[in-house]
Amino acid sequence: MTKQILVGGVPVGGGAPVSIQSMTNTRTDDVAATVEQIRRLEAAGCQIVRVAVPDRAAARAVGAIRERISIPLVVDIHFDYRLALECIAAGCDKVRINPGNIGGEDRVKAVAQACRRRGIPIRIGVNGGSLEKPILAKYGGVTAEALVESAFGHIALLERYDFTDICVSLKSSSVPVTMAAYRRMAEESDYPLHLGVTETGTLRMGTLKSAVGIGGLLALGVGDTLRVSLSADPVEEVRAAKDILKAVGLGRGEPDLIACPTCGRTRIDLIGLAGQVEERLKGVHKPITVAVMGCVVNGPGEASAADVGIAGGDGEGLLFRKGEIVKKVPQQALVDELFLLIDTL
Repeated sequence: MTKQILVGGVPVGGGAPVSIQSMTNTRTDDVAATVEQIRRLEAAGCQIVRVAVPDRAAARAVGAIRERISIPLVVDIHFDYRLALECIAAGCDKVRINPGNIGGEDRVKAVAQACRRRGIPIRIGVNGGSLEKPILAKYGGVTAEALVESAFGHIALLERYDFTDICVSLKSSSVPVTMAAYRRMAEESDYPLHLGVTETGTLRMGTLKSAVGIGGLLALGVGDTLRVSLSADPVEEVRAAKDILKAVGLGRGEPDLIACPTCGRTRIDLIGLAGQVEERLKGVHKPITVAVMGCVVNGPGEASAADVGIAGGDGEGLLFRKGEIVKKVPQQALVDELFLLIDTL
């Protein structure tokens, strides 16, 4: 069990539901474009959003952005502690920073004190691509041990000023290294963990790497919040995150689709049916399991744990609920009948 922090109104850690994060890819000083993208992300299911703050123009935009959105806003800052102070004053909900790269102890102290006064947590974001040179030399490269040592070094800087409202991430582009680092950190610390695999690539492979890394950790009980990092529209990050949570049994209030693979017994367009059901389920917000099965002989039994489902035959199929057959339906009406049944749940 990790300690709990509050990011705006969203609890992270301490047994709170795992929250979904993403990051905008607009210019932060373009307030209109950034707000529009954040609203799209929120509509997709994002609960915490992060913006890059590389300069004063971006920092000056933070207050205007925060006023126009309803989900917590995290600012991502490197090197210049003054940008952090300006964003804190503007009303951001969390600061992502590495205390070790913003200068002397007086600067770390200034940021910690400013965050404490406003009740703003800090995420220490350790990344394999920016590890300290002495640590890289000590371990011979990016290893789980190197990431963890770096994290504890940054933690010590904040704890020196009695600041413990901390969340930690330890990201690498290597899935095994990332998983090992998070598991080690979970054993040695009770700070909440922000999960992610960095630089995963484009939509397909990036989603697969994230599903293995993030999903594997969540299945082991490690992790309190997550961001799927993709070279794609940030909305796709949120969709992938929701799917990962559903896959490990942590989806909240959303339907879960199960479907069997096709085989030589299939006499129905199972792939097409599954695609139709998946698309229409985007408009359903119920914690139910929906099955699309290809065989009327085994389908209802194999999917008996599903709340509702359809099983294909030859030109017709079965509509079933909790493994019990409701009725036989012509193939062209299967999906419509399924959603009529879903409406009654």
